Amino acid sequence: YVLQITVLQELNCLKTKTDLRLEPRIDSENRVIPASIAFWISNCPDAESLKDFMKPLRLLDINLVILPVNDNLNVELEEGGLHWILLVYYKETNSFFHHAYFMGANQWNARQLYKAVSLFVSDGDAAFRECGDTPQQKNGYDCGVHLLATAQVICKWFSSGGMKNRDELWLSDVKETVSNVVNNLREEILGLIRRLMSEKSVSK
Repeated sequence: YVLQITVLQELNCLKTKTDLRLEPRIDSENRVIPASIAFWISNCPDAESLKDFMKPLRLLDINLVILPVNDNLNVELEEGGLHWILLVYYKETNSFFHHAYFMGANQWNARQLYKAVSLFVSDGDAAFRECGDTPQQKNGYDCGVHLLATAQVICKWFSSGGMKNRDELWLSDVKETVSNVVNNLREEILGLIRRLMSEKSVSK
């Protein structure tokens, strides 16, 4: 079973040391875009509607934008898709960074979202970069946890002022630490689910 980020959105209380949440994150420096909104941006069929939709996000003023990407190709299928990857925009380099966790899967979906968002974070000239050193999942169901772990490491790097390993940005941090963060997040998510199940059963 593939971990669905939409499930974690419904839980609405996953927190990390950098206060990363999978709910709309409003910040003057960075923005975590919920998976449902990223999916809509990528698949919106009308350019004018997309412009109106994007205005409140004010992405031109944001330095770091984190976008989860799913491989669902059917906009009528609720919670579809089988695989998650992460797309990150960093204003200082005017680049999108594609973090894939299974042999580069979802590149087409990542590029589709990149093309849709690019006009709203720059003049449409942002680069697209593959992050080949991103730690890979070792099974068929850990992509969601890898996405969360990568986002956490990137947010931690950014919250430190982005000064550590400035030439490599967060890429070396992701390469060196994500695997350990994945292991910790598994336990954190499992504990969260068990706690919420217990609270639900008590409230009945």
